[in-house]
Amino acid sequence: MPDSHALERRVRLRLDALRASGLDRALRPPSGIDLSSNDYLNMSRHPSLVERFVECVRREGCGSTGSRLLRGERDAFGQVERRFAAFKCAARSLFFSSGYLANLGVLTTLVEEGDVVLSDRANHASLIDGLRLSKGRTVVFPHNDAGALRVSMQREQSALRGRPSPVGAGIPGMTFVVVESVFGMDGDRAPLADYAEMCRSTGAVLIVDEAHAVGLYGERGSGLIEEAGLDHEHCVSINTAGKALGVAGAFVAGPEAVIDYLLQRARPFVFSTAPPPAIAGALEASLDLVEQEPERRQRVSELASFLRARLGDHGIDAGASASQIVPLVIGDNDRAVAVARAVQDQGFDVRAIRPPSVPDGTARLRVSVNAGLSRDVLDRFVQTVAVAMREAGVCSAVSL
Repeated sequence: MPDSHALERRVRLRLDALRASGLDRALRPPSGIDLSSNDYLNMSRHPSLVERFVECVRREGCGSTGSRLLRGERDAFGQVERRFAAFKCAARSLFFSSGYLANLGVLTTLVEEGDVVLSDRANHASLIDGLRLSKGRTVVFPHNDAGALRVSMQREQSALRGRPSPVGAGIPGMTFVVVESVFGMDGDRAPLADYAEMCRSTGAVLIVDEAHAVGLYGERGSGLIEEAGLDHEHCVSINTAGKALGVAGAFVAGPEAVIDYLLQRARPFVFSTAPPPAIAGALEASLDLVEQEPERRQRVSELASFLRARLGDHGIDAGASASQIVPLVIGDNDRAVAVARAVQDQGFDVRAIRPPSVPDGTARLRVSVNAGLSRDVLDRFVQTVAVAMREAGVCSAVSL
């Protein structure tokens, strides 16, 4: 007889192991001053976005009722996709329900049998999962190491030239380079210009996740691809709309044929119910604000620089952060939780980030700066963190 309680016993053992390792988690709504969300431009509650969202709900209803290839398509989706493509200086864009689904869609559709993918060691879980589900072979290179990438690319492309093409493919295997532009846990930036030059000279394809950069960098705020002087004729980008843009979903931007192929074949797009149409309406308002109020992203940059400087004044290492994401690496899981709890008790909403979100031994507070903060708030936060670290037996944040 099958044991109907076997699954419960197994998952209880797994849960006990998580608790013993200091890795169990609990859902906790926002409380206190926001220093943990990805609402970098402080736009998620902006009246313009809320009004546009409500207006679209009244016009289109709450749900899309089906996938976009069935009855779920609305004019609002095509309109915001054209607007976003122009924003990124790309031929075309396609909107997905989330950044996770967009990354799965891009990597499982574009990477085929016989291809090789060079992936940064610090890439987000959604990129890693997309590569695991793809039919290509993944080679991981050291984080932000352009020299190591060059060596790996030369080796792998030489191997590809000597390898027979997959049956029926018609063309040799391709090489892809997959990176984030701003890394979501360390807050450092990829050397995109170096990567783009490597890809141009070798024929490799660059895929860039701009989740933590879109809306914040470049003269127009379109991201680090713009700031690095790249163009979408030679790369594909994934751009989350639930962070700096303040709404939800994600855009993939790139050449016309690539986007059309994703529309036809990307399973997370083809087989998902379309997002609520009101999201597209709110995103139009968000793009308006990014264009009209560049001072928002300038303020984020200035506040992040101030925070790093004040942490340094207190002997607290902020790692290689060069963005609005400032990691305070503590190392031990329990100590990271204790420091986070002490800071939360003083009115600051900061969360402890532990494995598997970060590598073992690098549990941290992931501090994120948004445009609604002030220097006074950040100064008080730094003083609070310094005290909490001392009380938890942490002399300073650990340098990675």
